[in-house]
Amino acid sequence: MKTEKQKMLSGELYLASDPELVADKMRCREAMRRFNQSLPESDDWKAAKRDLLPNAAENVYIEPPFFCDYGIHTEIGENVFMNFNCTILDVAPVRIGNRVMMANNVQLLTATHPLDVGRRVFDLEEYGLPITIGDNVWLGGSVIVLPGVTIGKNCVIGAGSVVTKDIPANRVAVGNPACVVRELTEEEVAERH
Repeated sequence: MKTEKQKMLSGELYLASDPELVADKMRCREAMRRFNQSLPESDDWKAAKRDLLPNAAENVYIEPPFFCDYGIHTEIGENVFMNFNCTILDVAPVRIGNRVMMANNVQLLTATHPLDVGRRVFDLEEYGLPITIGDNVWLGGSVIVLPGVTIGKNCVIGAGSVVTKDIPANRVAVGNPACVVRELTEEEVAERH
């Protein structure tokens, strides 16, 4: 029989009140408190960042305040920048590629709830779907990425957009719901060394 944590990480309905999950959240809250009360680049900030996001590259830069559910379910690549007030609800795996830029108030939300009122309201069941952000992506201010979405490499998502479905690589998408408005040119996606 699966634990609630195993159910959660595999996208099945689970109970967030499970003692193991509550303990993981409390560990995260303590690390998040220390991180958000530290000055960026200080030794305290670096130590709290390692505790909060153990699967993040060393050179990730995050402006406090930053918020997440667990931290341990989020993988972050090299040279990622997150501006003030970003939120990652990582009840399902979140994978962020290299050189990703997130403006202020970006939200990556893997958590969701069943439509069935009984399961949602009375049984308090929920579930999550993973989010993947490719290399070199830029998420504008207040972008919201919903459960189960993959954003391909090199994409630009315009400020205020709500990403409800996958965005292929090398695209610019804007709006609510976010729609692709154009494909990036070969020159725009050429990597420089």
